[in-house]
Amino acid sequence: MNAKRPLIAVLTGAGISTDSGIPDYRGPNGLWQRDPSAQELVTIGPYLADPEVRRRSWLMRAEAGALAAEPNAGHRALVELERSGLPVRVLTQNVDGLHQRAGLPARKVLELHGTAHRVQCVRCRVRGEMAAALVRVAAGEPDPACPACGGVLKPCTVMFGETLDPEVLRQAEAIAKACDLFIAVGTTLQVHPVAVLPQVALERGARLIVVNAEPTGYDPVAAELIREPISTALPALVRRLIAGQ
Repeated sequence: MNAKRPLIAVLTGAGISTDSGIPDYRGPNGLWQRDPSAQELVTIGPYLADPEVRRRSWLMRAEAGALAAEPNAGHRALVELERSGLPVRVLTQNVDGLHQRAGLPARKVLELHGTAHRVQCVRCRVRGEMAAALVRVAAGEPDPACPACGGVLKPCTVMFGETLDPEVLRQAEAIAKACDLFIAVGTTLQVHPVAVLPQVALERGARLIVVNAEPTGYDPVAAELIREPISTALPALVRRLIAGQ
């Protein structure tokens, strides 16, 4: 009988998508460094209270081009890891859908902060496509309302000031508890409650590898630190993991 293969949990943050043209928030060249006021565009209180914040937020989404972004070598490396036969689960803080677009099965990707590809009415909860809402913005609607009830539309993402879906968090914690190796890629490990997941894994005996350009609070307890650019470092790490199975 074959020995049980180790479960690999990969937590990905904004850093894995920067080479796809999607800026991060907190990094040295992140969005908030360039424009600190941009944080209110993704904070639920100001977003709901101020039509001008929503107008700027819709413009940001239209200009960011996230829906058209293509996966990069980091995303493709995780697809290679999954196709190698090693048990893999990806927990992502990103809302860009690039893991699935690269070829990871959707059932193996847990979107901790939701998805930017859909919108939802905060009043009636009806959902729709982000692309359709952006077409309305391009046609001259600065703050497109819900077509069903006229309520405020927001992306199906967890904004600052909102809480994670309890079921999504439960699934993430279960994966962290079950994994043998926890890899944190392109994340500052500062946003809670996601930031506790590496600790959950460590407490169950998992090894921790941190792949991030900047230091994180988990560096002292990591089995390995990798500072090289993610699009080169992650493929190299994946090759090592596949070779060692």
